[in-house]
Amino acid sequence: MPARKSGSPLRRPSRGTSALGAALSLGLVLAGCGGSNVAAGTDGADAPSEDCAAFTQYGDLSGTRVTIYTSIVAPEDQPHIDSYRQFEQCTGTQIVYEGSKEFEAQLPVRVQAGAPPDLAYIPQPGLLTTLVSQNPGAVRPAPQAVAANVDQHYSETFKSAGSVDGTLYGAPLGSNVKSYVWYSPQAFAAKGYAVPTTWDEMIALSDRIVAEDGKPWCAGIGSGDATGWPLTDWLEDVVLRESGAEVYDQWVSHAIPFNDPRIEAALDRVGSILKNPDFVNGGLGDVSSIATTTFQDGGQPILDETCYMHRQANFYAANFPEDTDISENGQVFAFELPPIDPAAPQTILVGSEFVVAFSDRPEVQAFQAYLSSPEWANAKALAGGELGQSGWISANAGLDPANLSNPIDRKSAEILLDESNTFRFDGSDLMPAAVGSATFWRAMTDWITGQSTQESLEFIEQSWPASS
Repeated sequence: MPARKSGSPLRRPSRGTSALGAALSLGLVLAGCGGSNVAAGTDGADAPSEDCAAFTQYGDLSGTRVTIYTSIVAPEDQPHIDSYRQFEQCTGTQIVYEGSKEFEAQLPVRVQAGAPPDLAYIPQPGLLTTLVSQNPGAVRPAPQAVAANVDQHYSETFKSAGSVDGTLYGAPLGSNVKSYVWYSPQAFAAKGYAVPTTWDEMIALSDRIVAEDGKPWCAGIGSGDATGWPLTDWLEDVVLRESGAEVYDQWVSHAIPFNDPRIEAALDRVGSILKNPDFVNGGLGDVSSIATTTFQDGGQPILDETCYMHRQANFYAANFPEDTDISENGQVFAFELPPIDPAAPQTILVGSEFVVAFSDRPEVQAFQAYLSSPEWANAKALAGGELGQSGWISANAGLDPANLSNPIDRKSAEILLDESNTFRFDGSDLMPAAVGSATFWRAMTDWITGQSTQESLEFIEQSWPASS
């Protein structure tokens, strides 16, 4: 789910960890890699120098390979794979990509069996904390080059989320803005609907759509072993809007119980939309269909106007058909989930994957460093644009928003890079893995299929690890 962008080239160092660290610790930020990729099948030695000059810092990695395990699957996987090609061609290493919908369940199994990948893209800091604590020495601290890139190019919100007990383990990969509602500007214009600016206006619009024989909302929470996670985002956003960032932080850290009355009130507010049979599930069925509809399919009815609103992060753009006009006046776009109290400070919910290593071989550290750089963030943005794919952004301050493929991506990147904004990281991702990527998901699935708010929150509260 994921599931988060100049100087002169360096002389090629000798191969090895010390050479890589020495080169990258200088804190140099290389210029963009330039135009076309090296032709397929061309190795680094034969590649044009103007295309590979920016990669000399990583050394000659010929004959090596780096394995990646991730939850990022089709259709989002191809731009990632494409963004690695120049690194492969210029350094000589091979990047082996494996995406899985069972990532959260299978990664701990691989680590405990002593057969982890070289790198994993971990979308939950809580899972990172669990892996570090339960498998001493298995997760490698971020090398110096990665730490330097994080300090230079990322905010403290993201650095903290990639750290455990003050040690940085992972740099952000892609990042995302979660506080969005997708809609169709064209359909709104035709119906005379205005984008709501407050929660009350959003509910009034929902009531109007019902009065005009429509279904205002659609949703899907199916995601393999991760089924239920979209509802955690709903609850987190409402807690932030209803009770504020301080209460949110207390809830996420378990300074207040999971079933605190304020959290109960927030989930009931979510239920006033998603458990309301008049409001959902446009084009997909009744309330119960939310649990059986995949999150990828959940917002598709917006395109045929069988629903009008769908709450999901910016990355959802990648799930619309390739020819969809995603723009301010297009077939689909997104507005920020409106405030409950317009006078209260507003906080934006964000998320990210983190690049975490289980090996410190030179080629692994080199690829880690590349993935934490502005050069990779821009290469990934361009790769998505070449495929006509939307929905990926980075919180890397070196990302040029102009390289992103459409207005929703650029809008989201500008939100992430605006230092005046207040952010909170996805709460379920920060919680212990036994809660955030287990009982929280399960309880939200049971809740949408009929379990009460009180029972659902009590179940999660009882599952919180005693040592956390």
